[in-house]
Amino acid sequence: MDRAQRIKNLRETFAVLFGGRAKPRVFAAPGRVNLIGEHTDYNGGFVLPMCIDRDILVAAAPNKLNLLRLRSLDDATAVDCPVADIQYTPANGWANYPLGVAHVLRQCGYPLVGGDLLFSGNVPVGAGLSSSAALEVAGCLALAAIGGIDLRREEVPFLCCEAENTFVGVPCGIMDQFVITHGRRGQVVFLDCRSMQFAYLPWDNPDYVLVITDSGKRRRLVDSAYDERKKQCAEGVDCLRRYLGDIRQLRDVTLRQFPKYRSALPADVQKRCEHVLRENDRVLRAKELLRQKMFRQFGALMNESHCSLRDLYEVSCPELDTIVEASLAVPGVLGSRMTGAGFGGCTVTLVERSSVDELMETVAGEYGKRFVRSPEFYLCNAEQGAGEIALDETV
Repeated sequence: MDRAQRIKNLRETFAVLFGGRAKPRVFAAPGRVNLIGEHTDYNGGFVLPMCIDRDILVAAAPNKLNLLRLRSLDDATAVDCPVADIQYTPANGWANYPLGVAHVLRQCGYPLVGGDLLFSGNVPVGAGLSSSAALEVAGCLALAAIGGIDLRREEVPFLCCEAENTFVGVPCGIMDQFVITHGRRGQVVFLDCRSMQFAYLPWDNPDYVLVITDSGKRRRLVDSAYDERKKQCAEGVDCLRRYLGDIRQLRDVTLRQFPKYRSALPADVQKRCEHVLRENDRVLRAKELLRQKMFRQFGALMNESHCSLRDLYEVSCPELDTIVEASLAVPGVLGSRMTGAGFGGCTVTLVERSSVDELMETVAGEYGKRFVRSPEFYLCNAEQGAGEIALDETV
């Protein structure tokens, strides 16, 4: 179903579910894919993500019930929550993400009002393409709009990240919410996750395509080893601080310094820290390669990144490794790596346009032999970040 039809369905269903004569306002927040820079954001490092052409839509209008009424076209879960008493409840499922944003807005003193919100999305859940962050950003824009909240765009990713950390309980970094808020069509975002300074880099070479391959293996970050990795990085900082002085994050440690002191760290902590240091260096090199349109060298860094995530950070899995290995066997593939937090989800592959069909055929064949199921493929472009959809938009 194309986007115009999805928007039409959303508006029509909203009228049926909630009634009323006023037409709802509609907002969209895309998913994202991270090209390189994995598990660096919560270590104060660097990332290179971009928005993709799959998104979360939400139609929203105020009500006079002092309730948040949340519904979805994609899930039977229906949540009615008093504005004055927003609580995390596991049974609320997906609705906890926009509810968390509402909770944080209220804690920050914003005048939250009752509202009706109807969501619909085509970002695959649990695939590492940030469906949760897209839910948060879309919900944040909608809640601010219907409540007349004068919210600066710069505040949105921080409010949403706070909601995911403290309300939902996922210790994520800022990358996902930031790029979803600030992404631009045809651009990759380079983000310094400490200073929050960012730059746009062009992604417009017609000879190459980014292919996202969804392994179909799902994971939930709340139940994963994500938090363990984060704690190991913090442990590394604490140990290295004894020798390097007042360092705040792994970002403050150089690749020259690390070999001298790595033996002071527990074995697993050594590996986690080495990945983060080398990944930050890869992102900085990748940034310059993109500026110069040196895509083959960029692809080589993607390959290095996957090996590091597999061997040092240990967040890959047989499904992701199989897809990467099969991809790299295809002539015309420049680079392939897992993307997202890991333990399942997707890979991202940079491939010559003329080799896309061969890539999909080869990967589907190899993956099917081993796991007796087929992966899904998404050819993606760099798309626009979150925003309101005009009433008359048809494309």
